[in-house]
Amino acid sequence: MSEAQIVTLGCRMNIAESDSIRAMLADSPDTVVVNSCAVTEEAVRQTRKAIRRLRRARPDARLLVTGCAADIERSQISAMDEVDGIVANTAKLDPRSWNVPAATVPRPDVAHTRAFIAVQNGCDHACTFCVIPQGRGQSRSLTIAQVLREVEGHLALGAPEIVLTGVDVTSWGSDLPGRPALGTLVGAILDAFPRLARLRLSSVDGAEMDDTLAALLMHEARVMPHVHLSLQSGDDMILKRMKRRHSRAQAITLVERLRSARPDMAIGADLIAGFPTESEAMHASNLSIIRECGIVHGHVFPYSPRPGTPAARMPQVPPPIVKRRAAELRAAVAETRDAWLRGLHGSVHRVLAERDGTGHAENFARFRLPDGVAAGTIVTMKADAVENGLVTGSIV
Repeated sequence: MSEAQIVTLGCRMNIAESDSIRAMLADSPDTVVVNSCAVTEEAVRQTRKAIRRLRRARPDARLLVTGCAADIERSQISAMDEVDGIVANTAKLDPRSWNVPAATVPRPDVAHTRAFIAVQNGCDHACTFCVIPQGRGQSRSLTIAQVLREVEGHLALGAPEIVLTGVDVTSWGSDLPGRPALGTLVGAILDAFPRLARLRLSSVDGAEMDDTLAALLMHEARVMPHVHLSLQSGDDMILKRMKRRHSRAQAITLVERLRSARPDMAIGADLIAGFPTESEAMHASNLSIIRECGIVHGHVFPYSPRPGTPAARMPQVPPPIVKRRAAELRAAVAETRDAWLRGLHGSVHRVLAERDGTGHAENFARFRLPDGVAAGTIVTMKADAVENGLVTGSIV
């Protein structure tokens, strides 16, 4: 092994940051890094599990932990016998944190079919359930020039799709001179790189979506018809107790607006099951918004109290009920998704091939590819059937 082993848990931000860490540690074959997650208790458990597994596999390596769990659960993680050191989450992109010369500039050195670029970090909001601002700090944005350099680097390596990500990506620009909105950045990328085939956004906050961004999502073919909303709940009272900045009606109206111009728009959403004080009627609102918005890419999180958050002090829903509600939400998403996938029958899609024999269409539906399609290739396919959650078809 000629470079460090980087194990990534959690969000797309961590995926993007792990690429930079890997580039910095290209000459450190005896180092193992766990880029951790702490969004839920389960995420922390998985982090600890990964640390123990890696130590068994690499007993002589230097094992370092960074990411949100390294900050939020610092005492717990640093007390593990398997861990040799902690790198603060806010310092993990600083070469000096890894004993690399400060002049080293992390640049992508591996071609990906989809390249994740973290254009924003941190969060200035105070959602009552969320511990991530404790591990990420205040919102900070890359400048347009910095983002364009990163895009150029990935395109030079042959990446056909760029994914813009961040802790609160739709707040990009709020700390920059003139407070430009995310739509300005997306427009600048498209103008600067006509050869860029596909641009996708990670999870967005509908309350922060500017008109320019909405127009690009609705009318620009190179911006993928796929929006993943940081929705969290379909019930207005729970949204208020979460301290979210949108209502149920506003979320539904946004989806209707996007689909009115682009009917093929696929909607994803984050949903929390069993938030404190959630009644059965409130849970029913969560279930119904899945069908009302046609949520086909769902991330369902059973609520778990996180240290130092206001929600942890609210009346808690019993864990068995939380587990049952999460299962019901997942089942509702699966039902909606299955109907959507079957509705693609006979339609034609441009599919980006991954390395595992599958690929993603522009709407993020996953296709099983015929043998021999090289990773990174975009092929045009006609959808035929659905097997085990994958669309099958033929190249046209």
